[in-house]
Order: sequence, then C-alpha cells, then structure tokens
Amino acid sequence: MFKPLKRVVVTGDTHGNEMSGVYLAKHWLKNPSELQRETFSATPFLGNPRATEKIVRYVDQDLNRSFKTEILTSSSEGDELYEIKRAKEINQLYGPKGSTQTYDFMIDMHNTTSNMGACLIVDSTENHLIMHMANYVQKNYTLAKTPIYLYKLGDEESYAIDSICKYGLALEVGPQPQGVVRADALKHMRGLVNSVLDFIDLFNKGTAFPAFEIEAYKLLAREDYPRSSDGEIMAIIHPHLQDKDFDPLNPGDPMFQTLDGKDIIYEGDTPVYPTFINEGAYYEKKIAFAKMEKLTFSIPAIQAQTE
Repeated sequence: MFKPLKRVVVTGDTHGNEMSGVYLAKHWLKNPSELQRETFSATPFLGNPRATEKIVRYVDQDLNRSFKTEILTSSSEGDELYEIKRAKEINQLYGPKGSTQTYDFMIDMHNTTSNMGACLIVDSTENHLIMHMANYVQKNYTLAKTPIYLYKLGDEESYAIDSICKYGLALEVGPQPQGVVRADALKHMRGLVNSVLDFIDLFNKGTAFPAFEIEAYKLLAREDYPRSSDGEIMAIIHPHLQDKDFDPLNPGDPMFQTLDGKDIIYEGDTPVYPTFINEGAYYEKKIAFAKMEKLTFSIPAIQAQTE
C-alpha cells in the first residue's frame, strides 16, 4: 500500500531558457488556484532564478545534473558554483534527498528543441506509482503523443532535481526553441500538469488502479556526432532522421550527413529508437541523440492507504 501524496511541488525553470515552465511557474506563483485539488494543493517554485533572468540554460553548470548525493553533501562553501549552491538550497527546502522528511512529489517542467511531443520522463519502471501516473496521463491527455522515457542507465544514481522527493516526474515538451515561449507547447505543458494533479487527487481519495501493461522507451546509450581528430563535428543529423523522435532507426538507415553530402548509416544489429534528436542544449554534452529500446512492462495494481 502507498501513502497519499500531500506535499507536492512544481518547478518550472530548472533550465532558465525553457520557457513553458518559466511562464507557468511565474503565473502560478501569483495565481495558484489552478494547482489546488480537493486533497492537496501543489506549491510552485522557481528552481534557477538567475538563469531565468539571463534566459540561459544555466549560469555555471547544469542544475538538473547537480542532485547526486555526493554533490548535495559536499562541504565546499564560498567559491561554490551557483547551481551547486542552489541545488543544496532546494534539497533543504524540499528534501533532504533520501530522508523521511522529503516532500512527497515533484513535477519538473522542461522544454526541448527536439520533436519529443509531450514526453513523460521517469527514472525507472520499478516506481509503480509513477508508472500508474504516466498511464493515467496517456489515457487522459490526448492532444499530443505522451511517450514514456526511462532515463537511468544501469544502477546509476538519479541526478535530476525531482530525485530529492519521494517521487518525481519530469515533463518534456517540444519542439520549442530555447528562450522562446510557444502557445501550443505551453498548452501541452499546462494540460500535462493538470492531468498529473488530477491523478494524485484520485490516488489520494483511495481510488484502486488495476494492473496493466505499458510500452516505454529505455535508454541504451547516447550517440555523439562524428568528429574529426581535433574534436570538430564532421556530420550533422540526416534529414531522414530529423524530427523522428521515438520512431525506429533500422540497420542501414541514414543517421548523419557529412558537409559534403555523404550519408553515414546506422550499422547496429537491431532497431533503436532515437530521442532528443539534435537537441540544442546537448551539443556541449556531445550528444546527437539518445538511443532507446522499446519495451513492454507489466505494472501491478496500486491503491493509497487512506484513513
């Protein structure tokens, strides 16, 4: 049995140039009624206000890679990078990570330049509550594709901001350019958040959610661009791959195209499903796209333990 989710937070600017969440979080700070349900009220907050002021992804380092335990518990002071300081502050407000005092649930709003639709980012299918939440969103928010992206590689620790709470879900809406707010993307983000809150309200009331099977995409590896010996990109995303996030890339399909027009094909043995294709923020991370496998998972029934 699961306990009801009473302490819920929503953050919109983990990356300061992903504007759907920025605008919604600022709006909800002034007008929080949309985040209220019968059994709880979600609290909005701004995760990275300095980056938001500058309309940049981050000031010193990626905030959403700053929530590993070794970072949160490091003793450096004074000369710390801004996002490390901010991660520790957020951890104290809504964590501490791994403790019994941590908040119950966090929604983390993101945009991508890739054609990801209204993607639901989860650490693992072992989190049955969040998988039920994702299943509910898929069935009830039908204005965009809502694929499930499983981001953890092996046994690595979750590094994202929502990992400080007992449960977390990241919402990744795209395509939207960095530093730009599009009405369609904002509408999808708003709809996703409301659908998640509706699920939590039903869950808190003791609704029984039956077992089900669901498809999800699990991260296999991250593919870099072809590079020269001095590290320069030698080929770009192939036109046939561009905007085909979550579509199969089959052996022999073109992946990249050199600047003199030659195709570089995928030479794997089995199909993969590229995501975050040509994501603008990932050039510095040397990621052209993420390679996923599509799997089907069986999720058991759940129900909240109500008084």
